[in-house]
Amino acid sequence: MNDEMHLKLLKALENNPTATQRELSRELGVSLGKANYCLKALVDKGAVKANNFKNSKNKLAYAYLLTPSGIEEKTRLTARFLKRKMAEYELLKKEIEQLRQEVATAQSTEN
Repeated sequence: MNDEMHLKLLKALENNPTATQRELSRELGVSLGKANYCLKALVDKGAVKANNFKNSKNKLAYAYLLTPSGIEEKTRLTARFLKRKMAEYELLKKEIEQLRQEVATAQSTEN
């Protein structure tokens, strides 16, 4: 499971602990099997705790709660994601400035 998927899943569970795996798979844009696999990995890692409860349809359901280590993991992943996106942003700004200069140079030679 990559860090971005891990972070998205932790955020989704934090926002809606009673979401079903089917709802999570739709929200994250992944298959039900992948959602199940990723969720199980978080439970096995100790980042998420699954509690059973009876839902309104009288079926067994789960509440997925972030553990203290899950909250720490989410914070760490958020910081790493932000750092990576800021680096991408800086590179993109440089590329845009180079393209602007190329366009300006091309326009000045045409005139």
